[in-house]
Amino acid sequence: MTTSPEFPDSAEEHVGAALARRRKSLKIPGQVLGERVGMSQAKISRLETGKSAADPQDVRLIAEALKMPDTEVERLAGLAERSNNQLVDWHPAELGLQNRQKRVRQLEAPVREIRTFQPAVVVGLLQTSEYARAVLDQLRTQLDDDQIADSLLTVSEAVSIRIQRSQLLYDPGRQFHFVMTETVLSNRVCGPAEMLGQIARLREVATLPNVSIRFIPREAELPIAPFHGFELMGDRTVMVDIFSASLESQGRGIVRRYRRVFDALESAATTDIEPLLDAYEKNCIRQLAQAAA
Repeated sequence: MTTSPEFPDSAEEHVGAALARRRKSLKIPGQVLGERVGMSQAKISRLETGKSAADPQDVRLIAEALKMPDTEVERLAGLAERSNNQLVDWHPAELGLQNRQKRVRQLEAPVREIRTFQPAVVVGLLQTSEYARAVLDQLRTQLDDDQIADSLLTVSEAVSIRIQRSQLLYDPGRQFHFVMTETVLSNRVCGPAEMLGQIARLREVATLPNVSIRFIPREAELPIAPFHGFELMGDRTVMVDIFSASLESQGRGIVRRYRRVFDALESAATTDIEPLLDAYEKNCIRQLAQAAA
């Protein structure tokens, strides 16, 4: 006769309850289990009662410590991941130009690898202050009526924070992978003089050993439609900008999907960016000459 409990196929029982049932059937106190897996008894209790979100790695660790069958370990870890994705699905980040920049800076600070794709404007971390000011100034339409009077100061502060963020590029312990469509060079979000400065900035940053800058040429066959830009902070967070706010998710499944999207777009991009930059630099010079004529 076996004392092993049955492992239901139904997902109605939450992950913590299944772990609690198994622990109690083995007559293992919560404190003892916590010591085995390096967690506090309080954390074990919160997980079992569903008061805390179940991290898939924690679930797998506990289930293995309770000597559950491999199939059940994977089932519970999968349930935890799906539940985790639902709990931390897309949600708005800080609103307002300055707070949005502060939030991105906060998310970028602890990670060692950043991947960013942009189909319409130069990646934020690569922008000059003049280019950033032009882009952010165009977002003033999102401000409430009572903020319009202070909008110039709002933009200036947001630009300052964005430029501060770019100091991360000079940390050799970090890796940056930037992919943009050629369209970002032709979109006239600023004047030709400002764009010349932006092109020079791209050339400068491209020489850093920890930075990869790639462009998807106009004639390239796209593996996936570039619906919008996004930034991946390590393997934990993805952020998407929309006109009125930024959306972020830390759902593991969502982050993995965006990583696959990034890898697909990167495969269509080229690192031979000098010919492209040369062509658009000449175009800017031509525009300035025509304006002066």
